[in-house]
Order: sequence, then C-alpha cells, then structure tokens
Amino acid sequence: METRRLRLLLELSRRGSMRDVADAMHLTTSTVSQQLAVLAKEAGATLLEPEGRRVRLTPAGRRLAEHAVTILAAVDAARLDLDPGAVPSGEVRVAGFATAVRRSLLPAAAVLARDHPRVRLRIHEHEPSEAFALLAADAVDLALTYDYNLAPAAFDATVETVPLWSAPWGLAVPAAAPGSGFADFATADWIVNSRNTADEEVVRTVASLEGVVARIAHRADSLDLVEDLIVAGLGVGLLPADRPAAPGVRLLPLPGTPALLRSWAVVRRGRAGWPPLALMLRLLRSVPTA
Repeated sequence: METRRLRLLLELSRRGSMRDVADAMHLTTSTVSQQLAVLAKEAGATLLEPEGRRVRLTPAGRRLAEHAVTILAAVDAARLDLDPGAVPSGEVRVAGFATAVRRSLLPAAAVLARDHPRVRLRIHEHEPSEAFALLAADAVDLALTYDYNLAPAAFDATVETVPLWSAPWGLAVPAAAPGSGFADFATADWIVNSRNTADEEVVRTVASLEGVVARIAHRADSLDLVEDLIVAGLGVGLLPADRPAAPGVRLLPLPGTPALLRSWAVVRRGRAGWPPLALMLRLLRSVPTA
C-alpha cells in the first residue's frame, strides 16, 4: 500500500468528506476518490460505503485508518532519522582492532557521552578480515581496519573508506642481541600476527628485497605477547615505533621504504549519511593523528 493513499484515508476518517480531504490535500475530489478506490484494491477490502450523498468508512476502513496512524508515524520517524540534518540518535555497532579502539574510538566515545547522549556505541574487538565479514553481513555499521603501505588492502566496491591515521613500524629484537640492522636478524625466527596476515606480508616482502626468505616460527595476536616472546629470545617481529618498547626489546628501522600501518574507517556504501554514523566518522577524523 502506498503511504500517500493511507494518508488520504486517514484524512477522510478525520474530516468526514471527500471534498474536505481534497481541499486540505490540494487535490480534486475525483483524484481522492480514485486513489481510495486503488487503496481498497491494495487492501483487498471494502473501505467506504455510501451514506446519503456522502461516504463513510466501513469497519475495515476504520481499522485501516487506525493502522495508518502508526504506519505514517513510523514513516515520518524514519525520514527524520535519515535526514542528514536530524539530531543524531541511535545505536552504532563498531568492529575494530584493539589499537584503533583505544586510539580513535574511546576518545570519540567520550565526546558522545558528553555532547550526544542519544547516540550509543556497541564495540566489538576484531581483526580486519573479521570486521569486514561482519560489515558485509550487516552485523555492524562501522569497521575500523588497517593495512600496511607495503601490503595494501584491496577494498571492495561495496564499501566506502575514510583514512584515519598512520603509524611507523620497525623491527623489534632482543635488546641484548648483537646487531644493528635488518640483515643481522633476517634469518632469525619471526613472530607474526595469528589473526591477520598483513604484517607477515610486510616481513616476507622486506626479507625478499634483502635476498632472504623469512622463517615464520611463532604467531601471536597480542603485541604484549610478541614482546614477551622477543625478550625470551624466541624470535624477532614487527612492532609500532610510536610507542615505548617493553624493557628488553630494542626497535630497529626497516630497510628501504618505511613500513606504515594505516588505519581506516569503513562503512557500507550509501550508509555514511545516516546521522549517527556520519557523526561517528566526523569524530574519528577529528582525533589527533599523532
């Protein structure tokens, strides 16, 4: 059923005559009559019956008019909710990797709590492949993901991306180990992420350019655990250079092009205009990049 016809039926229930409805809606009486006849066919019920020279709603017509109140109110609420100029309100479901949650999402959450209490966050910690799967399934509204400049992600045409920040990464080695460059550790055992392959691609790319094959020995998701493994002398790995290394860990530059982790906010195409999500994207972009 078209909502414009439901509105005509509701107006008739309130005003009592086709002429009054036509005047109020800036239509001809004939148009109102024709549209209500179509509505009756759509509903599969008789909605009007003659009453002298006028018409009145049948019991089915009155029930449909009562439904029309709820239906039209819901449509109006939906239009307001989707209006780019509307006050943001609703629940935003976010899947993101831990660093982005801490660095980008928590500052944004503080602003929401202070200035936009009608917007609520639901936060799930996930690596990029997991977050993309949730986004594709419409299980989340926003994914915070990452790639590396040396292992760029290929974003699907069904999503829109917003760059947030980048951070340099370096080679993390035991502090007491001899050597001062990548070549001194290239043949060591390597520690890579257990839930994402991007850093492994970087390791293999850099090692290949140096003429060696990286030997992957251990996989760990937690950066703290990676550091513990390095301190224990079990291997080397990549770690962010913009945070202090743990005691017992030394960070060295990678050869060639600096390795940068790049953070992205990703939404399904066409969704970025939804007011709560548009607000979140603005807040995430406003978080300092350093």
